[in-house]
Amino acid sequence: MPPSLPRTAPNSLLEQGLIRALKSFNGLLHVVLAIALVAASAMVVWEFFVEAWAAFQKDQLAHGFLHALGVLFIVWTLSALISAEVDYVRTNRFHLRVFLEVAMITLLRQLIVRPVQAVAGDVQTGDWSSLWQYGLLLAGLITVAIAHRLIGDEDALKT
Repeated sequence: MPPSLPRTAPNSLLEQGLIRALKSFNGLLHVVLAIALVAASAMVVWEFFVEAWAAFQKDQLAHGFLHALGVLFIVWTLSALISAEVDYVRTNRFHLRVFLEVAMITLLRQLIVRPVQAVAGDVQTGDWSSLWQYGLLLAGLITVAIAHRLIGDEDALKT
């Protein structure tokens, strides 16, 4: 005979009150998190336009655009986190897929920013450690993409 299952409902008024208080506090934390994500997104979008304008003024459109694109990838990350927060508030579930998407976006951003840093002189062009780091970023992206694919799309499973 399997062991008895743990009780699902609290018995005492103290436990019920504690659970109610924790749920309320968690809801407040999600409001704070949502406001912070919106504010961060607005600041990063502003930074994108500042970077693009500075590149236009310095007549370095290609270099500036690639740098501004790296900033825009942060908006993509924040958008994924906002979508995850909306889904969590609606369904009370947080999916592993979100972490993998954020990891992929971050790695993609690094793969784009790395060559821009080399062109700007921030990274030595002939430096083997930079090439090694770039290879590790690429390997990490492939690994995360494979894990993302293996998890599959929930919407495709529902149909």
